[in-house]
Amino acid sequence: MEAALLTLPRFTRAVFLAHRIDNLNYAEIADQTGVSVRRIEREIARAIYGLDRAMESELPRRRWWRRW
Repeated sequence: MEAALLTLPRFTRAVFLAHRIDNLNYAEIADQTGVSVRRIEREIARAIYGLDRAMESELPRRRWWRRW
């Protein structure tokens, strides 16, 4: 997981960790960074997508829609 986090852009990683580790909500992160809440939402989504892709290459797993 740590290696996957390092593949994320710095701002995306900082936003993701502020939300998941520091338990800040989107509005608090937006206030601290000076960007809109919508941008924070996009960065969180970008982080989750990036982590999913990075982890997928390390741990092969089947997606639920590919089961059938």
